[in-house]
Amino acid sequence: MYFSGLIIAIATFITIGIFHPIVIKTEYYFGTRPWWIFLLCGVGFIIASLFIANQIISPVLGVIGCSCLWSILELFEQKKRVERGWFPKNPNRK
Repeated sequence: MYFSGLIIAIATFITIGIFHPIVIKTEYYFGTRPWWIFLLCGVGFIIASLFIANQIISPVLGVIGCSCLWSILELFEQKKRVERGWFPKNPNRK
């Protein structure tokens, strides 16, 4: 039996689940200013996935990289959600 597809699917599910609260907490504490960190990490993970020959690690790194890039969009969407009152605004941040 080959478990690589199942392992990649589980890693993708976990990655998406981890990035959801990361985006929420990042917007809460820092706003949208750290979007470039997600950009650098995303590009770095994607480039790393191109140079790794392992059939499980390479796609997982690609998924993490794409999740980082997608988090940029979600960070700005989270800002809109906070403005609409769907999520709490940090009272200590201007």
